[in-house]
Amino acid sequence: MAEETKDKPDTGAAGQTPDAASTPSFAIVGQYIRDLSFENPNAPGSLVAAAQKPGSNVNINVQVKKQSDEVYASEIGINVKTEHDGKLVYAVELVYGGLFRVKNVPENQLGALLMVEAPRLIFPFARQVLAQTIQQGGFAPLMLEPVDFLSLYRRNLQAATERQKQQAGEEAGAEAKPTVN
Repeated sequence: MAEETKDKPDTGAAGQTPDAASTPSFAIVGQYIRDLSFENPNAPGSLVAAAQKPGSNVNINVQVKKQSDEVYASEIGINVKTEHDGKLVYAVELVYGGLFRVKNVPENQLGALLMVEAPRLIFPFARQVLAQTIQQGGFAPLMLEPVDFLSLYRRNLQAATERQKQQAGEEAGAEAKPTVN
């Protein structure tokens, strides 16, 4: 016969009852489009099929904004400019965000969670909005490859560190200069 465990508290490997109040949690609260812009400055001429495929330049960035003690907005900014023979065919700007509730996550892990995992979760939806917008503008949908948000995060951290070093060097140089009366 199976043993009943209804009244027994759940115990972890160390035989302790987990404290739900201190357990880390990360959950999506909602998703939204904050900004969406599509520009087709040469329409309807731009819809005429060109002999060569136009080239697209894609820029992606991530921003995080604290909304309350436990809620953060993580937003992916995607800018696409597509040109042919030096002329703009179309341009799209999209800021797609997600609201995330974060509880009991150590401060040293919060940045990576909100700048890597949060955008990774909402990116497929942003990619879909982008592809549909371009298609509704009269062009073949642009299907972006998955983004390595961890590499992007590391690059941004390195750039921020370099800026801090540069600012510290400039401030130290300003302090070392003698003043002339």
